Amino acid sequence: MQDLPSGRKLLTASGIGMLFDSMDVGLLSFVIAALFLAWKITPQQAGLLSSITLAGMAIGSACAGMLADRIGRKRTFMITIIIFSIASGFSALAGSIGVLLALRFFTGLGLGGELPVATAFVLESSPPEIRGKRTVYLETFWAVGGIVAALIGYLVIPALTWRAAFAITILPALYALYLRRALPESRSFTSIQKRLGTRENFLRLWSSELRRRTIVLWVIYFTANFAYYGMFLWLPSVMVLKGFSLIHSFGYVLIMALAQIPGYLTAATLVEKWGRKNTLIVFTIVSAFSALLFGMSTALAPLLIFGLILNFSNLGAWGATYLFSAEQYPSISRGTGVGFSMGVGKIGGILAPYTVGVLIASHTSFTTIFSLFFVITIIGLIVLIAMGKDVRTD
Repeated sequence: MQDLPSGRKLLTASGIGMLFDSMDVGLLSFVIAALFLAWKITPQQAGLLSSITLAGMAIGSACAGMLADRIGRKRTFMITIIIFSIASGFSALAGSIGVLLALRFFTGLGLGGELPVATAFVLESSPPEIRGKRTVYLETFWAVGGIVAALIGYLVIPALTWRAAFAITILPALYALYLRRALPESRSFTSIQKRLGTRENFLRLWSSELRRRTIVLWVIYFTANFAYYGMFLWLPSVMVLKGFSLIHSFGYVLIMALAQIPGYLTAATLVEKWGRKNTLIVFTIVSAFSALLFGMSTALAPLLIFGLILNFSNLGAWGATYLFSAEQYPSISRGTGVGFSMGVGKIGGILAPYTVGVLIASHTSFTTIFSLFFVITIIGLIVLIAMGKDVRTD
């Protein structure tokens, strides 16, 4: 089967949406580091800012997933982009921590909703022989968004303050207008003869056919989100708290983020050669140990080395995770299944940033904090090895 031009176009269009999503999530970590100086926020307040964004993402993932199975991938995708870009852009005007918390919740609704829809969109538009590679390529845009966020953090925030960084995030709303005319609807969605109701689709996730897959995905997403958001939303602040200046910390995080793209590209190749599950296992193991070694490091050289390995392996694991999860469910239930998996997983993301803030405030060592991420990641790995299976549904 020859590659379809519409598939390439959809990959690029969806990927840019993913880039904006990642850019917003990544910017928050730099804004938090800046707010420590500008507003004198406490570690607990910093953790709460991250956690409330993730609370919105949890609800957004589940709701958008169900909505995508009802009204389509394209319409849901555009709605989520508009919600997160407007809420994030208005965050630039926040005059208090309370207002910023409210706006970050609505930002999270859109951010969380975009992820499962974009994944289903690209997978369903791709020929079977390349859909694995293409779906992981989609996640590469997340890495690019992280680098863009790091560049904004490094170049814009020190010169124009954190408000300018948030103001930039209003731009994706304009992109949604382009998507309205540029994107076709998913062929898999349009070919569904009879769509299930929201309640019926959710209950189907717990049928004898899908129950085990749902349990595995909920555990994997919970542990992966706990580790990712606990580490990466705090990474610039961790560097500052390890004794580096704000500007140098932002620069070092930017350098580490460059490893994310080769991580995704490597995973995109290996998912077709090794399989989805085996690729995910290898990248997760490397991510767990690099996180542990990063937390134990104090000197710049090992911090950069293990930080690069952590960015490479953790984001490569995420690419394999999105593909692995999307293929567990048939088209009729894919949005609901992946959306709820991501939504439940975000509970781990909600808990982790605030937990880190509390631990830092209580003067817990970074070795202990990153050991926690190691243990949580290993738990998810054990469940994946014991219960997970490669399944490639249409």
